[in-house]
Amino acid sequence: MPQPQKGICAEASLHALYLLLNVNDDDDHAMRVKIAQIVDLIAHYDEEYYEAMVTGVIAIGSSYWHEVYPGLIPVELAPFPDVQCDDRSAPVAPCDLFIQIRADRADVCHALAMEIMRLLGNHVDLIEDIRGFRYLDGRDLTGFIYADDNPKGMQKLDIALVGELDPDFAGGSYLHVQRYRHNIAKWEQLSTYQQEYIMGRKKSDNSPLSDAFKSPRSHYDCTQVTDTQNQAMRLLRQSMPYGDMHVQGLFFVSCARSPKPFEHMLRSMLMNDENGEYDRFLDFTSAETGAAFFAPSLTFIKQRAN
Repeated sequence: MPQPQKGICAEASLHALYLLLNVNDDDDHAMRVKIAQIVDLIAHYDEEYYEAMVTGVIAIGSSYWHEVYPGLIPVELAPFPDVQCDDRSAPVAPCDLFIQIRADRADVCHALAMEIMRLLGNHVDLIEDIRGFRYLDGRDLTGFIYADDNPKGMQKLDIALVGELDPDFAGGSYLHVQRYRHNIAKWEQLSTYQQEYIMGRKKSDNSPLSDAFKSPRSHYDCTQVTDTQNQAMRLLRQSMPYGDMHVQGLFFVSCARSPKPFEHMLRSMLMNDENGEYDRFLDFTSAETGAAFFAPSLTFIKQRAN
């Protein structure tokens, strides 16, 4: 298999910096070269600051792919899914490039991001930069342990990376990002029992609750989706909390060999079931952005830069 970007299946880190960018340069070859230079920069920082466990991912927006890499297209590349029900929606804020930097040192994340922005210069416009951090023992700012059901070890490769069914893009990954904003003040008005009822998990150790003690559409159940053959549709989450004293939330990042698991999960959360139930956690958090990307393999990036 072509060499994937190291950051796709990397272990959890203490810090992250997410860059969302739009490209304003019509020189597609120049951008392909710069994308290759960015992966080289990430590799350099990984070697220079090896103790910080630096990893990175650069992914191409679904609408920008055709410009920067004309010709071959990942088989399932598609725009961010348009899903809405009642007053719940998943807004789209499309962008051309998504860069994820992760490390165990915040200063190294910042330094690498500065180098990348200097490299890209006035060829891009920065939409936003979000700084993520590990919170306590891997919890979301709601106080619940986050994504402890993520695939482990070699299983990550099967879940997150495109395989032989699309050989031109083997080693790549479909990425979706959303910036969720939590209403922490409203959330904290609930008792622990009420929070657990909504989440479907124990707050102390994340153990599952029995059906008698959880919502019929708990957040945990809504994010565990299956296909028409009742087979689990899994993805790899790389999300991290972000925030300050004014705004708190979760920057959601998922990687998968297909965009279908994310789309099914999003629909499962937002859409009413036959009883009018939905993921009640959405009464306490809302997505403010959403975008779809493809992160090609390092092999693909370097070949196309020539």
